[in-house]
Amino acid sequence: MTTTDWNPILRGEFAKPYWRELQEFVHGERSTSEVYPPHDEVFAALHLTPYAAVKVLILGQDPYHGPGQAHGLCFSVRPGVPAPPSLVNIYAELETDLGIPPADHGHLTHWATQGVLLLNTTLTVRARKAGSHQKRGWETFTDEVIKAVSAKPERVVFVLWGAAAGRKRELIDTSRHAIVQSPHPSPLSANRGFFGSRPFSRINELLAEAGREPIDWALPPIDAAAG
Repeated sequence: MTTTDWNPILRGEFAKPYWRELQEFVHGERSTSEVYPPHDEVFAALHLTPYAAVKVLILGQDPYHGPGQAHGLCFSVRPGVPAPPSLVNIYAELETDLGIPPADHGHLTHWATQGVLLLNTTLTVRARKAGSHQKRGWETFTDEVIKAVSAKPERVVFVLWGAAAGRKRELIDTSRHAIVQSPHPSPLSANRGFFGSRPFSRINELLAEAGREPIDWALPPIDAAAG
């Protein structure tokens, strides 16, 4: 993260006791188990979406815990990896909302490079064990990321899907920023209000109201996306 404009904003966290304990925990996990994403992609969301560029924050929870899926962006998977069920539902809603057909890949870097911060609240996970790195300190760190985005003077649209994301609402200054909230796109809850919520058009409307450029939600072909 030293090469991004996030570093001076978040640097104070690295001197706190929880950060040292968290890093020791993750290092210990990596020494005995497979941990996702790889070490050099843990902060990919912050590298791909500089602080100055953030227009939208989509909040996830855990990285994917299946082999080869997670690469540091919430809901996104590596090129060549099939889209997981939640992302399939996100694509279905995107088509209903804006008429954009589902991409043939699940790599969301095109969104990230336009100012969509794809942030998980927990940044690592043990392979095949969902939630295994929760309540170890990552949430303290990512709460600071959310607070920093909330401190930006220009409007940011915060996208809170599901109950866990919804609990972060209290960190957001709603006098300046906008919130798009619904049930999670997971197959367990998508039919309870995610489908039909039209989040993508709503995000772009809220950006346009504030004089900000809308997001191009159509994902380019995988070769261009990966490049």
